[in-house]
Amino acid sequence: MAEESDLERTEPASARRLEQAREDGNVPQSRELMAFMVLAAGGGTFWVFGGWIAQRAADLVRHGLSFSRAAAFDTSVMREGAFDLSVAAFVFAAPIFVAIIAAIAATPLLMGGWILSPKAMQIDLTRMDPVKGVGRMFSWQSIAELVKAILKALLIGLVLFWVVRYEQDSLFALISQPIEVGLASFSRLLFLSFVALIAGLALIAAIDVPFQLYQYHDRLKMTREELRQESKESEGDPQLKARIRSQQREMARGRMMAEVPKADVVVTNPTHFAVALKYDGDRMQAPVVVAKGINLIADRIREIAGENAVPLLAAPPLARALYRHAEIGDPIPASLYTSVAEVMAWVYQLKAFASGDRRLGAPEAPREISVPPGLDPGSAA
Repeated sequence: MAEESDLERTEPASARRLEQAREDGNVPQSRELMAFMVLAAGGGTFWVFGGWIAQRAADLVRHGLSFSRAAAFDTSVMREGAFDLSVAAFVFAAPIFVAIIAAIAATPLLMGGWILSPKAMQIDLTRMDPVKGVGRMFSWQSIAELVKAILKALLIGLVLFWVVRYEQDSLFALISQPIEVGLASFSRLLFLSFVALIAGLALIAAIDVPFQLYQYHDRLKMTREELRQESKESEGDPQLKARIRSQQREMARGRMMAEVPKADVVVTNPTHFAVALKYDGDRMQAPVVVAKGINLIADRIREIAGENAVPLLAAPPLARALYRHAEIGDPIPASLYTSVAEVMAWVYQLKAFASGDRRLGAPEAPREISVPPGLDPGSAA
Protein backbone atom coordinates (compact mmCIF):
# COMPACT_ATOMS: atom_id res chain seq x y z
CA MET A 1 0.00 0.00 0.00
CA ALA A 2 2.84 2.37 0.83
CA GLU A 3 4.48 1.70 -2.55
CA GLU A 4 1.20 2.40 -4.36
CA SER A 5 0.74 5.70 -2.50
CA ASP A 6 4.28 6.71 -3.43
CA LEU A 7 3.44 6.25 -7.12
CA GLU A 8 0.23 8.29 -7.04
CA ARG A 9 0.42 11.93 -8.13
CA THR A 10 -0.80 13.51 -4.92
CA GLU A 11 1.91 16.08 -4.19
CA PRO A 12 1.87 19.68 -5.52
CA ALA A 13 4.48 20.49 -8.14
CA SER A 14 7.77 21.74 -6.77
CA ALA A 15 9.30 25.06 -7.78
CA ARG A 16 11.80 23.21 -9.95
CA ARG A 17 9.03 21.29 -11.73
CA LEU A 18 7.14 24.52 -12.43
CA GLU A 19 10.32 26.18 -13.74
CA GLN A 20 11.01 23.24 -16.05
CA ALA A 21 7.45 23.42 -17.37
CA ARG A 22 7.92 27.13 -18.16
CA GLU A 23 11.20 26.36 -19.96
CA ASP A 24 9.31 23.82 -22.09
CA GLY A 25 6.65 26.41 -22.92
CA ASN A 26 4.06 24.68 -20.75
CA VAL A 27 2.16 27.54 -19.11
CA PRO A 28 -1.50 27.99 -18.14
CA GLN A 29 -3.65 29.49 -20.88
CA SER A 30 -7.25 30.64 -21.14
CA ARG A 31 -8.86 31.25 -24.53
CA GLU A 32 -11.89 32.73 -22.83
CA LEU A 33 -9.77 35.34 -21.06
CA MET A 34 -8.09 36.15 -24.37
CA ALA A 35 -11.47 36.60 -26.10
CA PHE A 36 -12.75 38.83 -23.32
CA MET A 37 -9.60 40.97 -23.28
CA VAL A 38 -9.60 41.45 -27.06
CA LEU A 39 -13.29 42.38 -27.28
CA ALA A 40 -13.11 44.61 -24.21
CA ALA A 41 -10.03 46.42 -25.53
CA GLY A 42 -11.54 46.88 -28.98
CA GLY A 43 -14.92 47.96 -27.64
CA GLY A 44 -13.42 50.31 -25.07
CA THR A 45 -11.21 51.96 -27.68
CA PHE A 46 -14.14 52.38 -30.06
CA TRP A 47 -16.21 53.89 -27.25
CA VAL A 48 -13.47 56.44 -26.50
CA PHE A 49 -12.51 57.24 -30.11
CA GLY A 50 -15.85 56.33 -31.71
CA GLY A 51 -16.79 59.87 -32.73
CA TRP A 52 -13.42 60.55 -34.28
CA ILE A 53 -13.36 57.16 -36.06
CA ALA A 54 -16.88 57.66 -37.41
CA GLN A 55 -16.03 61.09 -38.75
CA ARG A 56 -12.84 59.86 -40.41
CA ALA A 57 -14.69 56.87 -41.84
CA ALA A 58 -17.37 59.14 -43.30
CA ASP A 59 -14.73 61.37 -44.85
CA LEU A 60 -12.97 58.33 -46.25
CA VAL A 61 -16.15 57.00 -47.86
CA ARG A 62 -17.03 60.42 -49.24
CA HIS A 63 -13.57 60.87 -50.70
CA GLY A 64 -13.48 57.32 -52.05
CA LEU A 65 -16.77 57.68 -53.89
CA SER A 66 -15.70 60.91 -55.58
CA PHE A 67 -14.24 60.54 -59.06
CA SER A 68 -12.20 63.04 -61.01
CA ARG A 69 -11.78 63.30 -64.77
CA ALA A 70 -7.98 63.04 -64.43
CA ALA A 71 -8.26 59.65 -62.73
CA ALA A 72 -10.21 58.30 -65.69
CA PHE A 73 -7.32 58.99 -68.09
CA ASP A 74 -4.31 58.45 -65.77
CA THR A 75 -3.92 55.21 -63.82
CA SER A 76 -1.15 56.70 -61.66
CA VAL A 77 -3.69 59.13 -60.22
CA MET A 78 -5.92 56.19 -59.28
CA ARG A 79 -3.00 54.37 -57.66
CA GLU A 80 -2.06 57.42 -55.63
CA GLY A 81 -5.68 57.88 -54.59
CA ALA A 82 -5.96 54.23 -53.53
CA PHE A 83 -2.74 54.52 -51.56
CA ASP A 84 -3.96 57.68 -49.80
CA LEU A 85 -7.26 55.95 -48.92
CA SER A 86 -5.38 52.92 -47.51
CA VAL A 87 -3.16 55.12 -45.35
CA ALA A 88 -6.17 57.07 -44.07
CA ALA A 89 -8.02 53.83 -43.28
CA PHE A 90 -5.02 52.49 -41.39
CA VAL A 91 -4.70 55.74 -39.40
CA PHE A 92 -8.26 55.81 -38.08
CA ALA A 93 -8.21 52.03 -37.43
CA ALA A 94 -4.78 52.13 -35.71
CA PRO A 95 -6.09 52.88 -32.17
CA ILE A 96 -8.27 49.76 -32.26
CA PHE A 97 -5.41 47.59 -33.58
CA VAL A 98 -3.00 48.92 -30.95
CA ALA A 99 -5.52 48.27 -28.17
CA ILE A 100 -6.13 44.70 -29.39
CA ILE A 101 -2.40 43.97 -29.63
CA ALA A 102 -1.89 45.37 -26.11
CA ALA A 103 -4.71 43.15 -24.83
CA ILE A 104 -3.17 40.07 -26.47
CA ALA A 105 0.21 40.90 -24.91
CA ALA A 106 -1.29 41.59 -21.47
CA THR A 107 -3.33 38.38 -21.23
CA PRO A 108 -0.32 36.08 -20.52
CA LEU A 109 0.71 38.42 -17.68
CA LEU A 110 -2.61 37.73 -15.95
CA MET A 111 -1.99 33.98 -16.28
CA GLY A 112 1.55 33.95 -14.90
CA GLY A 113 3.82 36.02 -17.14
CA TRP A 114 5.37 35.99 -20.60
CA ILE A 115 7.46 33.05 -21.68
CA LEU A 116 9.78 32.72 -24.69
CA SER A 117 10.71 29.06 -24.94
CA PRO A 118 12.79 27.71 -27.86
CA LYS A 119 11.47 24.22 -27.04
CA ALA A 120 7.89 25.35 -27.62
CA MET A 121 8.87 26.57 -31.10
CA GLN A 122 10.44 23.27 -32.14
CA ILE A 123 8.55 20.97 -34.52
CA ASP A 124 7.05 18.02 -32.66
CA LEU A 125 6.17 15.25 -35.14
CA THR A 126 4.40 13.27 -32.42
CA ARG A 127 1.57 15.80 -32.58
CA MET A 128 0.90 14.61 -36.14
CA ASP A 129 0.35 11.02 -35.02
CA PRO A 130 -3.26 10.16 -36.07
CA VAL A 131 -3.65 7.58 -33.30
CA LYS A 132 -2.73 10.09 -30.63
CA GLY A 133 -4.88 12.67 -32.37
CA VAL A 134 -7.94 10.42 -32.12
CA GLY A 135 -7.06 9.78 -28.49
CA ARG A 136 -6.97 13.50 -27.81
CA MET A 137 -10.36 13.93 -29.53
CA PHE A 138 -12.00 11.54 -27.08
CA SER A 139 -10.01 12.52 -23.99
CA TRP A 140 -11.50 14.09 -20.88
CA GLN A 141 -9.80 17.35 -21.86
CA SER A 142 -11.67 17.43 -25.19
CA ILE A 143 -14.95 16.55 -23.52
CA ALA A 144 -14.46 19.35 -21.01
CA GLU A 145 -13.71 21.80 -23.85
CA LEU A 146 -16.86 20.66 -25.69
CA VAL A 147 -19.02 21.13 -22.61
CA LYS A 148 -17.44 24.54 -22.03
CA ALA A 149 -18.14 25.59 -25.66
CA ILE A 150 -21.78 24.53 -25.37
CA LEU A 151 -22.22 26.41 -22.10
CA LYS A 152 -20.52 29.46 -23.60
CA ALA A 153 -22.83 29.42 -26.61
CA LEU A 154 -25.87 29.05 -24.36
CA LEU A 155 -24.77 31.88 -22.09
CA ILE A 156 -24.05 34.27 -24.95
CA GLY A 157 -27.32 33.28 -26.63
CA LEU A 158 -29.25 33.97 -23.44
CA VAL A 159 -27.57 37.34 -23.03
CA LEU A 160 -28.39 38.39 -26.59
CA PHE A 161 -31.93 37.02 -26.25
CA TRP A 162 -32.38 39.15 -23.12
CA VAL A 163 -31.15 42.23 -24.98
CA VAL A 164 -33.50 41.66 -27.93
CA ARG A 165 -36.44 40.95 -25.64
CA TYR A 166 -35.69 43.99 -23.49
CA GLU A 167 -35.32 46.26 -26.54
CA GLN A 168 -37.94 44.72 -28.81
CA ASP A 169 -40.07 47.89 -28.79
CA SER A 170 -37.07 49.92 -29.94
CA LEU A 171 -36.33 47.39 -32.69
CA PHE A 172 -39.87 47.56 -34.09
CA ALA A 173 -39.81 51.36 -33.86
CA LEU A 174 -36.85 51.49 -36.25
CA ILE A 175 -39.19 50.76 -39.17
CA SER A 176 -41.04 54.03 -38.83
CA GLN A 177 -38.17 56.27 -37.75
CA PRO A 178 -36.28 58.65 -40.03
CA ILE A 179 -32.84 57.48 -41.16
CA GLU A 180 -30.92 59.81 -38.82
CA VAL A 181 -32.98 58.86 -35.78
CA GLY A 182 -33.01 55.19 -36.78
CA LEU A 183 -29.24 55.05 -37.14
CA ALA A 184 -28.80 56.62 -33.70
CA SER A 185 -31.24 54.15 -32.14
CA PHE A 186 -29.66 51.21 -33.94
CA SER A 187 -26.19 52.31 -32.78
CA ARG A 188 -27.44 52.41 -29.22
CA LEU A 189 -28.85 48.88 -29.56
CA LEU A 190 -25.58 47.63 -30.99
CA PHE A 191 -23.65 49.20 -28.14
CA LEU A 192 -26.00 47.67 -25.56
CA SER A 193 -25.67 44.25 -27.20
CA PHE A 194 -21.88 44.57 -27.26
CA VAL A 195 -21.76 45.49 -23.56
CA ALA A 196 -24.00 42.52 -22.71
CA LEU A 197 -21.77 40.24 -24.80
CA ILE A 198 -18.63 41.47 -23.02
CA ALA A 199 -20.33 40.98 -19.64
CA GLY A 200 -21.14 37.38 -20.61
CA LEU A 201 -17.57 36.77 -21.72
CA ALA A 202 -16.29 38.29 -18.46
CA LEU A 203 -18.41 35.77 -16.52
CA ILE A 204 -17.10 32.92 -18.66
CA ALA A 205 -13.49 34.08 -18.21
CA ALA A 206 -13.98 34.39 -14.43
CA ILE A 207 -14.99 30.72 -14.38
CA ASP A 208 -12.46 29.49 -16.93
CA VAL A 209 -9.31 31.08 -15.48
CA PRO A 210 -9.47 29.27 -12.08
CA PHE A 211 -10.41 26.06 -13.92
CA GLN A 212 -7.40 26.32 -16.25
CA LEU A 213 -5.06 27.08 -13.33
CA TYR A 214 -6.43 24.09 -11.42
CA GLN A 215 -5.97 21.80 -14.45
CA TYR A 216 -2.47 23.12 -15.05
CA HIS A 217 -1.27 22.46 -11.51
CA ASP A 218 -3.13 19.15 -11.41
CA ARG A 219 -1.28 17.95 -14.54
CA LEU A 220 2.06 18.87 -12.96
CA LYS A 221 1.42 17.04 -9.67
CA MET A 222 4.24 14.75 -8.57
CA THR A 223 4.52 11.45 -6.78
CA ARG A 224 6.35 11.17 -3.49
CA GLU A 225 9.02 9.15 -5.24
CA GLU A 226 9.55 11.95 -7.78
CA LEU A 227 9.87 14.47 -4.94
CA ARG A 228 12.47 12.30 -3.22
CA GLN A 229 14.38 11.83 -6.46
CA GLU A 230 14.31 15.57 -7.17
CA SER A 231 15.54 16.27 -3.67
CA LYS A 232 18.44 13.88 -4.21
CA GLU A 233 19.34 15.52 -7.51
CA SER A 234 19.13 19.08 -6.21
CA GLU A 235 20.51 18.68 -2.71
CA GLY A 236 22.53 15.49 -3.05
CA ASP A 237 21.96 11.93 -1.88
CA PRO A 238 21.38 11.99 1.92
CA GLN A 239 23.40 8.78 2.33
CA LEU A 240 26.29 10.23 0.32
CA LYS A 241 26.12 13.46 2.33
CA ALA A 242 26.14 11.42 5.56
CA ARG A 243 29.23 9.53 4.39
CA ILE A 244 30.95 12.81 3.50
CA ARG A 245 30.14 14.26 6.92
CA SER A 246 31.43 11.08 8.56
CA GLN A 247 34.70 11.32 6.63
CA GLN A 248 35.01 14.98 7.53
CA ARG A 249 34.56 14.13 11.20
CA GLU A 250 37.18 11.41 10.90
CA MET A 251 39.64 13.82 9.30
CA ALA A 252 38.97 16.44 11.96
CA ARG A 253 39.39 13.80 14.66
CA GLY A 254 42.68 12.71 13.08
CA ARG A 255 43.96 16.30 13.09
CA MET A 256 42.86 16.65 16.71
CA MET A 257 44.65 13.48 17.77
CA ALA A 258 47.82 14.70 16.06
CA GLU A 259 47.84 17.67 18.47
CA VAL A 260 47.69 15.53 21.62
CA PRO A 261 51.46 14.73 21.69
CA LYS A 262 52.14 18.50 21.60
CA ALA A 263 49.90 19.18 24.62
CA ASP A 264 51.26 20.17 28.05
CA VAL A 265 48.64 18.25 30.06
CA VAL A 266 45.49 16.18 29.66
CA VAL A 267 42.76 16.80 32.25
CA THR A 268 40.56 13.76 32.74
CA ASN A 269 37.34 12.72 34.48
CA PRO A 270 39.22 10.25 34.80
CA THR A 271 37.27 7.78 32.59
CA HIS A 272 34.56 9.62 30.65
CA PHE A 273 36.13 12.98 29.76
CA ALA A 274 39.56 14.06 28.50
CA VAL A 275 40.69 17.58 27.56
CA ALA A 276 44.22 18.32 26.27
CA LEU A 277 45.65 21.78 27.01
CA LYS A 278 48.67 23.61 25.60
CA TYR A 279 50.16 26.91 26.73
CA ASP A 280 52.95 28.99 25.24
CA GLY A 281 53.45 32.18 27.21
CA ASP A 282 55.21 33.88 24.29
CA ARG A 283 52.37 33.34 21.80
CA MET A 284 49.24 32.70 23.86
CA GLN A 285 47.34 34.84 26.31
CA ALA A 286 45.75 31.77 27.90
CA PRO A 287 45.98 27.96 27.60
CA VAL A 288 44.30 26.57 24.48
CA VAL A 289 42.23 23.40 24.12
CA VAL A 290 43.92 21.28 21.43
CA ALA A 291 41.79 18.14 21.84
CA LYS A 292 38.76 16.93 23.78
CA GLY A 293 36.43 13.97 23.82
CA ILE A 294 34.25 11.61 25.81
CA ASN A 295 34.15 7.85 26.23
CA LEU A 296 36.06 6.13 23.36
CA ILE A 297 37.61 9.36 22.10
CA ALA A 298 38.65 10.23 25.66
CA ASP A 299 40.25 6.78 25.97
CA ARG A 300 42.19 7.39 22.75
CA ILE A 301 43.37 10.81 23.95
CA ARG A 302 44.62 9.32 27.21
CA GLU A 303 46.30 6.49 25.30
CA ILE A 304 48.17 8.87 22.98
CA ALA A 305 49.12 11.08 25.93
CA GLY A 306 50.58 8.08 27.76
CA GLU A 307 52.54 7.02 24.70
CA ASN A 308 54.06 10.51 24.40
CA ALA A 309 54.72 11.17 28.11
CA VAL A 310 52.06 13.91 28.34
CA PRO A 311 51.01 14.32 32.00
CA LEU A 312 47.52 13.13 32.92
CA LEU A 313 45.64 14.84 35.73
CA ALA A 314 42.40 13.49 37.16
CA ALA A 315 40.24 16.54 37.93
CA PRO A 316 36.59 15.57 37.19
CA PRO A 317 34.87 18.97 37.75
CA LEU A 318 37.50 20.84 35.71
CA ALA A 319 37.45 18.22 32.91
CA ARG A 320 33.66 18.44 32.62
CA ALA A 321 33.72 22.26 32.71
CA LEU A 322 36.45 22.48 30.05
CA TYR A 323 34.63 20.01 27.81
CA ARG A 324 31.35 21.92 28.08
CA HIS A 325 32.58 25.53 27.84
CA ALA A 326 35.73 25.43 25.64
CA GLU A 327 35.97 24.54 21.95
CA ILE A 328 38.92 22.97 20.18
CA GLY A 329 41.42 25.61 19.11
CA ASP A 330 39.97 28.27 21.46
CA PRO A 331 41.47 29.63 24.69
CA ILE A 332 39.89 28.48 27.91
CA PRO A 333 37.14 30.72 29.39
CA ALA A 334 38.36 33.49 31.68
CA SER A 335 36.21 32.05 34.47
CA LEU A 336 38.44 28.95 34.53
CA TYR A 337 41.79 30.80 34.62
CA THR A 338 42.32 30.22 38.35
CA SER A 339 41.48 26.50 38.17
CA VAL A 340 43.71 25.89 35.15
CA ALA A 341 46.50 27.94 36.73
CA GLU A 342 46.80 25.28 39.47
CA VAL A 343 47.14 22.62 36.77
CA MET A 344 49.76 24.53 34.81
CA ALA A 345 51.76 25.22 37.96
CA TRP A 346 51.89 21.47 38.59
CA VAL A 347 52.95 20.88 34.97
CA TYR A 348 55.85 23.37 35.32
CA GLN A 349 56.94 21.65 38.52
CA LEU A 350 56.93 18.32 36.70
CA LYS A 351 59.04 19.73 33.89
CA ALA A 352 61.51 21.22 36.40
CA PHE A 353 61.77 17.90 38.25
CA ALA A 354 62.28 16.01 34.98
CA SER A 355 65.05 18.44 33.96
CA GLY A 356 67.03 17.61 37.12
CA ASP A 357 65.84 20.16 39.69
CA ARG A 358 65.07 17.80 42.56
CA ARG A 359 65.38 20.21 45.48
CA LEU A 360 61.69 20.16 46.21
CA GLY A 361 61.24 16.50 45.37
CA ALA A 362 58.63 15.05 43.04
CA PRO A 363 55.60 17.39 42.88
CA GLU A 364 52.26 16.02 44.04
CA ALA A 365 49.27 16.29 41.73
CA PRO A 366 46.73 18.88 42.91
CA ARG A 367 43.62 17.43 44.49
CA GLU A 368 40.04 18.64 44.43
CA ILE A 369 40.49 21.48 41.96
CA SER A 370 37.32 23.50 42.22
CA VAL A 371 35.56 25.41 39.47
CA PRO A 372 33.20 28.40 39.77
CA PRO A 373 29.56 27.47 40.52
CA GLY A 374 27.46 26.69 37.48
CA LEU A 375 30.34 25.70 35.20
CA ASP A 376 30.44 22.01 36.13
CA PRO A 377 27.57 20.23 34.35
CA GLY A 378 28.02 17.25 36.63
CA SER A 379 27.33 19.24 39.80
CA ALA A 380 24.35 21.00 38.12
CA ALA A 381 22.76 17.65 37.38
